[in-house]
This record gives sequence, C-alpha cells and structure tokens, in this order.
Amino acid sequence: MTQQSAGLGEQALNKAAEIGLSSQLDEVEKLEVEVKTDPFKLMGGQVDSVSIDGQGLVMEKDLRAEELEVRTGKISINPLSAAIGKIELTQPTKAQAQVVLKEEDINRAFNSDFIRDKLQNLEVQINGQPTVIDTRQVEFSLPGENQVALNAQILLRETNETKQVAFTAVPRKSADGYCVSLDNVQYSEGKELSPDITEALLAKTSELLDLRNFELEGMSLRLQKLEVQAGKMTLQAEAHVEQFPSD
Repeated sequence: MTQQSAGLGEQALNKAAEIGLSSQLDEVEKLEVEVKTDPFKLMGGQVDSVSIDGQGLVMEKDLRAEELEVRTGKISINPLSAAIGKIELTQPTKAQAQVVLKEEDINRAFNSDFIRDKLQNLEVQINGQPTVIDTRQVEFSLPGENQVALNAQILLRETNETKQVAFTAVPRKSADGYCVSLDNVQYSEGKELSPDITEALLAKTSELLDLRNFELEGMSLRLQKLEVQAGKMTLQAEAHVEQFPSD
C-alpha cells in the first residue's frame, strides 16, 4: 500500500464517519473527522488516533452544542472494514471529550415545548397551601463567577396571579457523573416563592445539562470537570467508545 493509497483510505474513513455522525443530528453547522494512521498500521488494523470536531450540533430535545470534540489515542480496527471505508473497532476504547454550551442555547432549550410542557400544571406548596402553577417563561443565564442564574415567571392558577422566582446557584458534577447539579441556591431579594418550584427548576436544569443528551451512538460520556464562564459552560468528559457510526 502506497502513502497515497493510505491517504485515500484515511479520507474514506473520515468521510464515512462524518456521514454516520451527521445522520444522528437534527442539525450540524460543521463536522470533521480526522483519522491518523499510516499504510502498514492500517493494513494491520491499527490507527494512531481519531479526532471529531463539531460545531453547531443540534441534539435531541432541541439542545444545541456550540462545540463537541472527541479525541482518541491508539485504537484497533477491523482492516477488512477499513478497506471499505468503515471504522469498526475490534475492542472498546477510551477517549477525551469536550462539550461547550452557550447561554442562549440552554435558554432556548429551557423554553422549548419539550421542557415547557413538563413545567405546567405543577402541584406545589406556597406558604403551606397546596397550589397549582404553570411556568410561563424561564430565563437561564451564565453571569460568570462559576454561577448559573434562573428567573421564571409563574402563574398561580387559583388567583390568576403572576409571580417571579429568581435565584443563582453553583453548578457541580453530580454524584453519578452524568450531569450537572446545582447547589448553594441564593434567591434575589423577594423572589423566593416555593421550595417546590425551585426544586422543579433545578431538576429541569440538570435534565438539560445531562451529558447523555450529547452522546453519539456507540459512545457514552462521564463528566470529569466543568468550567463556567460568562455566557458559556464547558463540560470535559471521559468517553467510552464501543463503535464509531458510519454511513
């Protein structure tokens, strides 16, 4: 196998993986897969690394990732499958992954029909009295200083009054390692309405910030570290890769 044919083999693998990954996404602005190997390693079913770089990926639940990066080390693949442009792992491998989420994308997902429907007709306690509420609008923001902020408009059905709940919280890695949990809730002055409402909003935030929302077929993610800056959140994870999608 010549160096040129190895290059063509890499290109075929790259293209097949890009098509396979794209088929799992509702939308994608940019997606590149780069397989690094050489002729003899490819013939022997060895690949030095696989890199996935995606931008503007819309996953399930209308959740958009600004960036998704996956990096493997050396992996073993089926050379016969590689000959027809398919990355078929002969054994699972570990990889490093990074997901970057922008404030406006999380905010839009919070107000999608999928999440909004789950925040309607909630039975909560307000001042010790059972009350049914609807969540009209949620504003999610990342003000920086390792905080998230939530501001929600709440309709009390019995009185048709609209109330406001506003608080900040500190995001942390959840105990199971799959999602982001929120601790140290601090209410804005006069904006504490009901612990039940707060708990519902916290639960839906964790549901959106669950790494399983960003898993591709054949890949599972476990959160290792998170960083919150003004306007964006970066989730660093370990990926367990069973298989790479192909067309």
